[in-house]
Amino acid sequence: MTTALLADLVDDAGLFPPTSLPMRDALARHLADADAGSPVLTHRFLCPTSRLDDLRRHLPDRPLRLGLIVDGPGEPDLTGLPGVTVDTVEVRLPSGPVPPQRNHPDAPAEPEGLASASARRLAPWLPEGARLFVEVTPDALPMWTEPGVGLKVRCGGLEPKAFPSAHLLGHFIRYCARHGVPFKATAGLHHAVRHPDPSFGVYRHGFLNLLLATCAAVEDRDPVPVLELGDPAQLVRLARAVSPPEARRARALFVCYGSCNTAAPLDDLAELGLIDRPAAAGAGAERTA
Repeated sequence: MTTALLADLVDDAGLFPPTSLPMRDALARHLADADAGSPVLTHRFLCPTSRLDDLRRHLPDRPLRLGLIVDGPGEPDLTGLPGVTVDTVEVRLPSGPVPPQRNHPDAPAEPEGLASASARRLAPWLPEGARLFVEVTPDALPMWTEPGVGLKVRCGGLEPKAFPSAHLLGHFIRYCARHGVPFKATAGLHHAVRHPDPSFGVYRHGFLNLLLATCAAVEDRDPVPVLELGDPAQLVRLARAVSPPEARRARALFVCYGSCNTAAPLDDLAELGLIDRPAAAGAGAERTA
């Protein structure tokens, strides 16, 4: 269960708030995590295009898998990055007219692992083999979908209005499940279990809630009650009841999420008894609330 459900779940977003590590420290932590080898981590380093020059100055002398976050206009300069493989690219929904929907059920499938024609229209410079994800808001449904293009959803942020309700997030998950659209998540998923944040006056979504809500959606069940669960024991029971085929279907949909703290999800999952306790945390792995 654990391997199918939890493997390759957490991208390293150490450069992003609230942790916001300097590039040197973020890379040091990332390499320490890679050496520790937790299967829960994707061992993919998320970097905004505006920080590529900073990355070049601190590039380690070993291979690096990159998730590129496009945060500026124009084509990013990907030269001078020896040993770097761009796995994923994340962009905002283009301004202007929404691209036409092209996911007709009779359309031929595009080759696995290659950038689709749809992805090339949105990012002509997309590196070969990279997966493209377009950030959308869950209140903008129905959304367009394109073959070979995934979606990205924010589950929190630096102000209360950045946290979507369980109903909005559940609506997004149901949409992706019904249309077979893979998605990744970002922001706010600091811990496994949903919990209140008195400083913001909101509930923070749990990444385990999100994962198990996706399991519910692929089984044609309502994901909202799972998103609203705050009882760790009940979530653990649900996780242990997920069959390997169900886990594989859910993870084909929910690809991964970015965490600015790579130690916290491992600690939480170990505390819940879903994985073995990590032998050592990555360097500079600050805890977040």
